[in-house]
Amino acid sequence: MTLRRVVVTGIGALTPIGNTAPEYWQGLKNGVSGAARITRFDPEKFRTQFACEVKNFDAEQHFDRKEARKMDPFTQYAMVVADEAIKDSKLDLEAINLNKAGVIWGSGIGGLKTFQEEVKSYANGDNTPRFNPFFIPKMIADISAGYISIKYGFHGPNFVTVSACASATNALIDALNYIRLGHMDIAISGGSEAAVTEAGMGGFNAMKALSERNDSPETASRPFDKDRDGFVLGEGAGALILEEYEHAKARGAKIYAEIIGGGMSADAYHITAPHPEGLGATNVMINALADAKIKPEDVDYINVHGTSTPLGDISETLAIKKVFGDHAYKLNISSTKSMTGHLLGAAGAIEAVACVMAIQNNIVPPTINHFTDDDQLDNKLNLTFNKAQEREINVALSNTFGFGGHNTSIIFRKI
Repeated sequence: MTLRRVVVTGIGALTPIGNTAPEYWQGLKNGVSGAARITRFDPEKFRTQFACEVKNFDAEQHFDRKEARKMDPFTQYAMVVADEAIKDSKLDLEAINLNKAGVIWGSGIGGLKTFQEEVKSYANGDNTPRFNPFFIPKMIADISAGYISIKYGFHGPNFVTVSACASATNALIDALNYIRLGHMDIAISGGSEAAVTEAGMGGFNAMKALSERNDSPETASRPFDKDRDGFVLGEGAGALILEEYEHAKARGAKIYAEIIGGGMSADAYHITAPHPEGLGATNVMINALADAKIKPEDVDYINVHGTSTPLGDISETLAIKKVFGDHAYKLNISSTKSMTGHLLGAAGAIEAVACVMAIQNNIVPPTINHFTDDDQLDNKLNLTFNKAQEREINVALSNTFGFGGHNTSIIFRKI
């Protein structure tokens, strides 16, 4: 069968370096770090005392107080970026077929703050079970998609993918395929996460996954640098309006880019460590290129997973060299996590927005905080260190990999 074409007609972002998509893009271009000492709680007892928090976010500017209290922050973030993306797309909700419009979202953890607060309240009480009646609806990861569909009356497919840090990209690939196959004309897709909590920081610290550079938080996320010591936890959300190409054309929509393919794979190796030879990362990029029906040399820019962990950065660059061969040295490669930190299940959403904006503006956002070359990496690769670079970008690929060995890649093309 002939697959329908899918395009991006709206974007939204709420990130540690900008609370709207334009502010986020400006932060990326300027190489802004979103990392600072944690303000959500007193981090003094934690080995890592900093994170990339969303700044100046007031839920009551977006929801009435009663409604806001029914939502965990990860759902609030989802609602805010979905609203921005819908407005950006200029969709006329009264003119579209709502039965062919859906919401496919991603979150790796869901309502962690809610879960933590309810359990603490019970543990600190008199052991009489007194739980908030909204405890379960606030906590479950799928509630974000539910809220979005209720607000806009979208009656099509509605669910949340959970694949750790690959969640949002999985959601985008699912939305791509549902539209390709004719099950939907329009999808709100993306991801949200709000794990900067005592439980989140403590859990990742216990795994020794986080940077402990408390004396210099703004330089702690340093992908591909010799002295990288772990990732920086981030939070926020990103949303994209995906639309069937002819449907978008018929309503005169602005088209940011076309999504031409997506790939998935599993490392089948370890619950948290990447395959040392980049096996899953290699396979997922090969799968994405095959799905997009393009050659490796057609790709201009890769937004890598690039979390700033000692093992992950090495395995991903090995995979890029295997897949792209000599063309790997002609690519621009960058990790925007150097600025935003790692948004876990929402990472793929804001990095998809970064790819779309890179294509729109022919600018590659940088990998900041590079100070010392790592001899274990191929330093001939163009990792776009410290400053944004201008170049023609026709095709951009985004990688996201998650604990459990989940790998996803998605490919965008200029249209």
